[in-house]
Amino acid sequence: MSLLLSNIPSRRTVLKGGAAVVALQVASPFIIAARGETPVKIGMVDPITGVYAALAQSEVEGAKLAVERINKAGGVLGRSLELLVEDSANDTGTGVQKTRKLIDRDQVDVVLGDVNSGIAYAMSQVTNEKKKLHIVPGGHTDPITGKDCRWNVFRVCNTTTMDANAIADTLIEKFGKKWYFITPDYAYGHSVQAAFEKKLKEHGGTSAGDLVPIGTVDYSAYLIKAKSYGPQVLINVMGGVDQVNSLKQFVQFGLDKQMALGGSLLELESLLALPNEARIGWWVMEWYWNQPDVPHVKEFVADVKKATGKIATARHWFGFVAVNTVALAAAAAKSLDGVKMAQAMQGLKLPPEVALQPGTVEYRAGDHELMATVFAGEAQKPQGDPNDLFKVRSLVPGEKAAGPVEETGCHIQWPA
Repeated sequence: MSLLLSNIPSRRTVLKGGAAVVALQVASPFIIAARGETPVKIGMVDPITGVYAALAQSEVEGAKLAVERINKAGGVLGRSLELLVEDSANDTGTGVQKTRKLIDRDQVDVVLGDVNSGIAYAMSQVTNEKKKLHIVPGGHTDPITGKDCRWNVFRVCNTTTMDANAIADTLIEKFGKKWYFITPDYAYGHSVQAAFEKKLKEHGGTSAGDLVPIGTVDYSAYLIKAKSYGPQVLINVMGGVDQVNSLKQFVQFGLDKQMALGGSLLELESLLALPNEARIGWWVMEWYWNQPDVPHVKEFVADVKKATGKIATARHWFGFVAVNTVALAAAAAKSLDGVKMAQAMQGLKLPPEVALQPGTVEYRAGDHELMATVFAGEAQKPQGDPNDLFKVRSLVPGEKAAGPVEETGCHIQWPA
């Protein structure tokens, strides 16, 4: 495992007015506080340990940056903002337990999480029961803002349908309609494969594939089956360390000489952890740092670099947007009441310094999904800057990728 994927904070951090005291302890809340006797509390649950740890770490770092900026600007409703982070350890029961702890014991006003969309969904049952605004920064499975949507749940990252729709036609047109899937066996994987298969069937294509347990290290059996099937495209839906391992082995087996490679989401954290020969294939990014003509992006990238020593990724942006959304919703509602904030968020547009991309970025009222640009393109070896590992080929508007609200299955029921 690379240093990037294994460098997970392990002790507690307390920042007051931006001064770091010690490092993050995953078993305890991570707290950022500024001036104010009664802070506004945001509870964040993410898999700080496990195969998605690098992604979670970036989300937390982006959230921290937002908290520091907001506190320097005067806080939320005139009060300081405090962030408490808990480790779900990529386990649903733990994620639910930590969510209840944050609400019942720590008295948080808003909940964020989880990278693992199955955990995010389970958390939403608790936050809905407690009538707390819940923002999902980076859990993608469609039902969260689809058939199982809730009045109190909003999502920053794309749905799996959005990601699949943004790249599927390109994969079909460039490489063909016979695909083989390597898919993680949980809610996210099932959802994204279903979205791809829907597009493939519309074009008369065929597919086969395997559902793979999270944490798998040896992909040889799956790759041998893929080779035997003889697809035109191998669709890799794995994430985090799992995606890094599977892509490395795809190249080691020489399959890159026999079939095209692609999928929906390839995180920059994963690209950075791959060797050059495995930086291949056609994918989507949900935000990308190399946007030279978009206002405020350079400032955000510089701030992330200063705070973390790393390039800004979509996960940094997810955490940054989630915390800024809390501040924007509270200001619009003039309240921290969950229902009032949720109502204020319907149709809420992100200002340019938060959106950090072209076009209008807003939370769609019908399903509470953020309509953001999808960056579709191909992985590449470093181009000058060692962090420039993705060539954006098209910018797909969120509304186009998402399709109409009526097709999501979302019917929001508000409390009486």
